Amino acid sequence: MANKSDILIIGAGIAGLYTALKLAPRPVTVITARPPGEAGSSPWAQGGLAAAVGPDDTPNLHFADTVQAGAGLVDPEAASVLVDGGAAAVEDLVGYGVDFDRDENGELKLGREAAHCRNRIVHAAGDQAGAAIMAALVAAARKTDHITILERIVVEDLLLDDNGAVGGVLVYDPKQSERAIVDAAETVLATGGLGGLYAVTTNPTPAQGHGLAFAARAGAIVRDPEFVQFHPTALDLGLDPAPLATEALRGDGAVLVNQDGRAFMTDYHKDADLAPRDVVARAVEAEITAGRGACLDARDSIGEAFPQAFPTVFASCQKAGLDPRTALMPVAPAAHYHMGGVITDLDGASSIEGLWAVGEVASSGVHGANRLASNSLLEALVFGARIANALRDKETAPRHDAGAPADRQDLAPKPAAPAAMKRLRKAMSAGCALMRSAQSLYKTIDVINELGAHPSMTSGLKSALVSAELIVQGALSREESRGAHYRSDFPQTDDEAFHTEICATDGANSEEEEE
Repeated sequence: MANKSDILIIGAGIAGLYTALKLAPRPVTVITARPPGEAGSSPWAQGGLAAAVGPDDTPNLHFADTVQAGAGLVDPEAASVLVDGGAAAVEDLVGYGVDFDRDENGELKLGREAAHCRNRIVHAAGDQAGAAIMAALVAAARKTDHITILERIVVEDLLLDDNGAVGGVLVYDPKQSERAIVDAAETVLATGGLGGLYAVTTNPTPAQGHGLAFAARAGAIVRDPEFVQFHPTALDLGLDPAPLATEALRGDGAVLVNQDGRAFMTDYHKDADLAPRDVVARAVEAEITAGRGACLDARDSIGEAFPQAFPTVFASCQKAGLDPRTALMPVAPAAHYHMGGVITDLDGASSIEGLWAVGEVASSGVHGANRLASNSLLEALVFGARIANALRDKETAPRHDAGAPADRQDLAPKPAAPAAMKRLRKAMSAGCALMRSAQSLYKTIDVINELGAHPSMTSGLKSALVSAELIVQGALSREESRGAHYRSDFPQTDDEAFHTEICATDGANSEEEEE
């Protein structure tokens, strides 16, 4: 295994691989715990890629929808960068071999999702956009000679040099049963999200916010960690993780109904089934809590076309013995996407030297309090390219004296005890999910502290506990309800929007008014 890298990327999802590809011809090393394309949330992305490429659409309209969904906390400059890059991102992916769905005239088929004013979701193989994009990027990355991929290597922490800059990572190589240090001049976090901290999630269960914890321990500022988006329509089939019923189903006319077959979304919002995700998720939760249940009805709107139009959702239903062409699909909210993260500038640089972040682990400013559907893939591409542009011609030099504590060198990492992880996930779902209060949040903190008090039993849980506490502390400090964050004891939204910023190294929380 190489022990030095000029530029190091942690994570091999869409954000990590695209950033690596755009760095050409500069050499870059990508570290991933599993072979690219075989893990992570990227291959599971069903909805598609939001881009203003339709004849009736403009980046300005996409910008307006993004800002509206973000509930006062979207950075306008970041949102402009995002939406202006949509058409170029689609064109670039076509160049990498992504076969987007097209109509009989060869024009891109565009779908509609919640809170979008136009049809602007670009799909691939129906509901397999993430998988199609990943396959193309993996193939491209394996062909190029400027990318070195270190597979099945577990990153355990960031390392700081004697100037306080990130100078590499501490890793564990299961094949050699040993730890090693990988020095790097510049390190890019592309580690994804943290849905696995919750008992019900659409994410792979290992997605537990490790990258967020690495950055926090290194001293990076974390912004708005309390904003966790819950997808309103995970298939309620008793599986872990819960299969996702993409929002594009509702974009194509599927309707949320209760167990009696009555459509209920008009009771909660004027846009009914295409209301913003946080509104729909709380409506579904309310119907379930009231004992009426919640189901997705696609029998009339999609019907016999279901297997071809949404093959991933259809396969999930079939495995459970359910046919969505003739039956209702039971649904429930599930942890889906983290809007908060490591604060970055418009080029992806974090608050500490030598560390960059892209994708779900980053807080670039484009999502605010509530991500607009299908903006996540676009963010990974647009800001991945910006990091590459910033680093490609940057003069770098080896960091000084980056190293790991001696007592960590010979200890094989231990996976978290299943019972401990189950307890944490249950506590997060009970106290820090869709509905929160001071009482529920303090109960969650108690569980986190109790688990953390027994390091010998929960050594593999360390990063998960750090990320969970960041979310809870952010939720405690935000004494209002905004976007995906709802406090039952503070149901109103403050007149002035503010960000939560946490620096774990000094325990400081700050609230900044939005300019």
